[in-house]
Amino acid sequence: MKPIKPVRVIAVTSGKGGVGKTNLSVNIGVALAKAGRRVAILDADMGLANVDILLGLFPEFNLSHVLSGEKTLKQIMLTGPSGVKIIPASSGIQRMSDLSTAEQAGVIRAFSEIDHELDVLLVDTAAGISASVINFARACQDIIVVVCDEPTSLADAYAYIKLLNRDYGLNRFHIITNMVQSAEHGQALFNKLCKVTDRYLDVALQFVGAVPQDDYLKRAVQKQTPVVEAFPQSKAALAIRNLARKIDQWPTKPKPGGYLEFFVERMIQYSTQKDVA
Repeated sequence: MKPIKPVRVIAVTSGKGGVGKTNLSVNIGVALAKAGRRVAILDADMGLANVDILLGLFPEFNLSHVLSGEKTLKQIMLTGPSGVKIIPASSGIQRMSDLSTAEQAGVIRAFSEIDHELDVLLVDTAAGISASVINFARACQDIIVVVCDEPTSLADAYAYIKLLNRDYGLNRFHIITNMVQSAEHGQALFNKLCKVTDRYLDVALQFVGAVPQDDYLKRAVQKQTPVVEAFPQSKAALAIRNLARKIDQWPTKPKPGGYLEFFVERMIQYSTQKDVA
């Protein structure tokens, strides 16, 4: 029997809001789907969920209905452009620390049932360093931090990386620079962040790439359509497809029982710990 390829679980996050993180999550997901990958996006911003808004979708159910046993994961998932599956956000994830053993097993089983149907799960977190954001990041295989050329964006990205490194031992982060003037500008921005992390932290930052400032991106948002679909030859779309190609080449490390199951087990475990301020 052919072995099941492990699902890659990637957190897309940022220290600061307003850097285009969710838009990148959606467009990278669609670009990966267009390249033949089976993709789902978990909207993990429990306060300001907007993956569905960017795609013009209207979820009737969300993750809280899975936690309560009312719906299966498949029943709440929406289908977006190019077949990307969307798992709508819910404050229900915050009550993971209160789940009974049976409920925990049910949530793990719900994700395990779609393990063989996915290649990539993108976890679009909220901005900042709340307990929920940190727990999601710790549970994922890979962490993408999105930054733009603002002092607060760089400072908050550094604070976020520092927290995960010093308190939780994470030392590998992928960086995407967004809304830059040129590829050189994006590289310089990454170098500026590296200069600080190299001096004060024991981490390895990998530059995934840069996405340019592009009016077509704004027009795509207004159309509630990913720019890689609405304006596929725009500068932003071309850059995002390049990011997706790089991400698709990252090596995967299989985990016992399948990575989605492992991901949810870790989420529950971390949610029960009261060590995140």
